[in-house]
Amino acid sequence: MSGQKKTTTDNITLTAIKKKKCKIAVLGLGYVGLPLALEFARANFFVTGIDPDVKKVEAIYDGHSYISDISDEELKAVVSQGYMKSTADFATLEEMDVVFICVPTPFSKYKEPDVSYVIASAHNIVEHMKKKQLIILESTTFPGTTEEVVLPILESTGLEAGKDFYLVFSPERVDPGNRKFAIRNTPKVIGGLGEKSTKLAKTLYSKIIAENLVIPVSAPRIAEMTKLLENIFRSVNIALINELTFLCDRMKLDIWEVIDAASSKPFGFMPFYPGPGVGGHCIPVDPYYLSWKAREYDFYTKFIELAAEINLSMPRYVLSKVIDTLNDEGKSLRGSSILALGVAFKPNINDARNSPAIKVIEELTCKGAKVDYSDPYIPSIGNGSTYFSVASKIGFHKSTKITAKKLKEYDLVVILVEHDKFDFPFVVRHSKLIVDTKNVCKNITPGKGCRIVKI
Repeated sequence: MSGQKKTTTDNITLTAIKKKKCKIAVLGLGYVGLPLALEFARANFFVTGIDPDVKKVEAIYDGHSYISDISDEELKAVVSQGYMKSTADFATLEEMDVVFICVPTPFSKYKEPDVSYVIASAHNIVEHMKKKQLIILESTTFPGTTEEVVLPILESTGLEAGKDFYLVFSPERVDPGNRKFAIRNTPKVIGGLGEKSTKLAKTLYSKIIAENLVIPVSAPRIAEMTKLLENIFRSVNIALINELTFLCDRMKLDIWEVIDAASSKPFGFMPFYPGPGVGGHCIPVDPYYLSWKAREYDFYTKFIELAAEINLSMPRYVLSKVIDTLNDEGKSLRGSSILALGVAFKPNINDARNSPAIKVIEELTCKGAKVDYSDPYIPSIGNGSTYFSVASKIGFHKSTKITAKKLKEYDLVVILVEHDKFDFPFVVRHSKLIVDTKNVCKNITPGKGCRIVKI
């Protein structure tokens, strides 16, 4: 404890926020924490990013961004002006007025929530906590985490929430690669533990987001559930389309044409698309966070869990399409040379977390195929990867440069990610056999001897 003089009103903290005199710490400098820290630094707040990964800390000091949505120039600007710095020393928290928790919340191999990073962050805060701090959890988690997990740790100091410190949950809405919506123009939901906490958080976020886009809700649990609803909505609808893809395949119907036709309806329909699976941190994880919590209330989310299972089955469906496509050419998967295009979990980013493309490559490799990959955003995967973690059984691979000669040598090319940097007409022109999981070859006429199969 810092032993600061006790204050009697909340106006000191509120005034400091309004005048941008408060010091901000961001715990976790990943795909959520770094963009958030950058936005507050751009707004002329003094921000300190704290992360135990020394490589990330050093990269920020050097003005080097390891996230594709942030340029080196953007980072260098705030670092050189003194508005942003980074450290691995949690003792810096003693100087901070606001602390954001932006750490990973994965699930275990048993599909149970792993909030160990959140718990560790709360304990780090406790060791260096001072009165009147505003603490905001942004990590996606199950309803009740803020009040049932974080709050007891913070109050173990003897300080009281809402009186001696302020606690808020505000779910991140970062969408890697999205050039239209960023932090500044994406509505922000905040659920404080009491009105004072909510007011402080709303005032703070309003410094980087238009005030009308800051949306208070009645409690942290509402904000926590809001985040899960947003992503489970997508998971369920993607699963619906993936299941219809299985049916259309058996019925010899083109699911992509069906979706295009349905999309002509101007009301009551929203298009979702099939693919090799779902990836990233949110959609594959959030259904399990909610289903785990629901069991505490003797409730079983059968529909949501079924959707998650369907999405998890897609890499094996892609494997079956590759096997069938090769068999049609009189070839076996074992021993075949295959090029996988893309390993990121979505287009135009360098993020491979929970990537379904990685799972497809694993499935192909385990069945005896010789697999190379090409991804302009991710130079390597497996052991030795930089700035992201890929739990892979395929060892260490480097991205392959695409040439006409190489394409002709592969028995099959499987398109897993629709990066803008890929020259798909060139790929089609020089390949013999293609399995297209993203329908990017829709308007491309195949070259002589090239056959394209869509999922």
